[in-house]
Amino acid sequence: MTLMDAIRQRRSIRKFEDRPISAEHVQTLEERITKINEKTGLHIQLITDRPEAFKSFLAHYGGFRNAANYIALVGKDTGALDEACGYYGEDLVLFAQTIGLSTCWVGGTFSKKKAFYEAKEGEKLCLIIAIGYAAEKKEAHKSKKPEQVMEVEGEAPQWFMDGVRAALLAPTAINQQKFTFILKEDGSVEAKAGKGPFSQVDLGIVIYHFEIGSGRSLSEDGNN
Repeated sequence: MTLMDAIRQRRSIRKFEDRPISAEHVQTLEERITKINEKTGLHIQLITDRPEAFKSFLAHYGGFRNAANYIALVGKDTGALDEACGYYGEDLVLFAQTIGLSTCWVGGTFSKKKAFYEAKEGEKLCLIIAIGYAAEKKEAHKSKKPEQVMEVEGEAPQWFMDGVRAALLAPTAINQQKFTFILKEDGSVEAKAGKGPFSQVDLGIVIYHFEIGSGRSLSEDGNN
């Protein structure tokens, strides 16, 4: 499965099978997490067999069942943390999809007090990603049209449209899709976040999707 396949197939799963993640999958995930942490300075952690974070009223309200494993997105408490967690967290979400695991971004519907993770001095927990084997099948959410989330003079090139369409398949907080991709005259792309809960996390997520769909890196253009 390619990452583009994973983008098309991914769904936000809240009901998981009551079984642990296999040792092979744990090792594969931890290897990818280690590479991301070494590259970025983030302190992302895979937490397994610790259901406490989901044993709260908020988690019950969120509809979680058999949620006992999660990826804790931790890093230095700077203005760039939320976007970085969105970008690299979505890398892990799509990677998990390619190896047969399902996920769900979790912002407000878990207990931070009961969550198990390590935060060094100057670090904080941004949010978590529930992960495991899906026990439900879900349809895709309704999505905005590309024209609602893009700004371009004239006709947009195919690579740009492919990127925007991939971004519209990204998970965003309460499916708000409050972001805009702007194609500039010099061919570079700027991504802007709208206002709303976890909007900077969402921005990182949709940028990752845009890059996969378009085959172009926004960071190389100096726009991210």
